Amino acid sequence: MENEVLREDALAGRTALITGGGSGLGQAMAGRFATLGARVFLVGRTADRLERTCAQIGETRAGWHAADVRDVDAVERAVAAAESRFGPVHVLVNNAAGNFLAATDDLSANAFDAVVRTVLYGTFHMTQAVGRRMITRGVGGSILNIVAAYAWTGSAFVVPSAAAKAGVLALTRSLAVEWATYGIRVNAIAPGPFPTEGARSRLMPPDVERASLERVPAGRFGRPAELANLAAFLVSDASPYITGDCITIDGGRWLTSGGEFNALARMPRAEARALFARLRPKK
Repeated sequence: MENEVLREDALAGRTALITGGGSGLGQAMAGRFATLGARVFLVGRTADRLERTCAQIGETRAGWHAADVRDVDAVERAVAAAESRFGPVHVLVNNAAGNFLAATDDLSANAFDAVVRTVLYGTFHMTQAVGRRMITRGVGGSILNIVAAYAWTGSAFVVPSAAAKAGVLALTRSLAVEWATYGIRVNAIAPGPFPTEGARSRLMPPDVERASLERVPAGRFGRPAELANLAAFLVSDASPYITGDCITIDGGRWLTSGGEFNALARMPRAEARALFARLRPKK
């Protein structure tokens, strides 16, 4: 891999639990952690994706458990499965998310609830389950939450996600202070546009993708390997004095454009609604 900044054994002896690890950025982080010596345990709702990712990494270094992070009992079972397979969890990455474009006045209560429960409640459930075990063992650990720049700017048409990510950012900073006494570091990453398969299907049809790229000062989208390297650095011993921080990785985009989807507010609303309808998963 280009631009190596960590030793090849930087995560040796660690077990990392990654939610949403079967695809996209979660998959990239899982693969990178494994190359640095970690054992990775993936949690998500889609078993076949988790199984495929583990097969790519290698079954001696990767395991999985299908669970919905909105369900606190399912989360407890997933963490127990991780520790049964690989021993104590040293690193937690809360990457599971849900998002879609919608006019807020069209949102149903169920749609709002589904996103907020996945992003905010799911992060809390998993953080509490793993954090309690870290505290009991008394050897510390590292927790990394994946948020978005619109956690602090807000953004039109993704109100449930923006509200939930803002909550996760507050959770990150709160626990960084509260749990420092236990040797637990809590940080966050705010990725900009990384056009993974899931993001393209739900949030970035070609016309939106082109407009988004024009607002990135660096002139390109992010590469999953770049985020994976940043995540590995933040959970490793190379960053022992970093806690309670949120690192933005977006090519400078949030500095120039504010809310990620605010530009869509300039579209005629009927045209925007038609666009959102095209992006909804087919039932």
